[in-house]
Amino acid sequence: MLVRINEKNIPADAIAKIVNCLKNGGIIIYPTDTVYALGCDITQARAIEKICKLKGIKPEKSNFSFICSDLSHLSEFTKAIPNHVFRVMKKALPGPYTFILEANNKVPKLLKHSKKTIGIRVPDNLICKQIVEALGNPLISTSLHNASDDILEYFSDPDVIHQQYESVVDMVVDGGFGNIYPSTIIDCSLDEILVTREGLGTLELLGIMT
Repeated sequence: MLVRINEKNIPADAIAKIVNCLKNGGIIIYPTDTVYALGCDITQARAIEKICKLKGIKPEKSNFSFICSDLSHLSEFTKAIPNHVFRVMKKALPGPYTFILEANNKVPKLLKHSKKTIGIRVPDNLICKQIVEALGNPLISTSLHNASDDILEYFSDPDVIHQQYESVVDMVVDGGFGNIYPSTIIDCSLDEILVTREGLGTLELLGIMT
């Protein structure tokens, strides 16, 4: 199913349809402030397993992000965040950054296993924000890319995405053309803040040097 949404005028019934799909264990492709992403409800274990199968990975080996609408969900899934890290996050989010943080025991067992960290994103995209707010908990998410981990230009076109994925996902949310650049990944799980991937986003504004 393809659901077209104009970010300047987001119908409540469209968001309700997407959330209903997610709550029933559906997998969606949706827009963020960077690239289009695969996502599902964090509470739906079978949906997480489906995404892993689609990506050809084991859940415990995955590098999924938790997509939040704001920073209020952090304490549910992460250990206490140092003040200097939280200041950087408040400055950066919402925005095109993924923050790697220490995970707590509330992370779904399917994902955690031996992993001690999780990735947190708060995209600057109204469609994404309203989906997560209406759902009431984070999305588990991963970027669309090919086998060599390259994010290709055609993944920015929602019509092409729909043609390619309509048989394997439950819904494609068309929020207009997406970006072809991923988020910047900032690892805050150690004593020193480290940038492990440069994508969209200006590090200088955050006071972080590579």
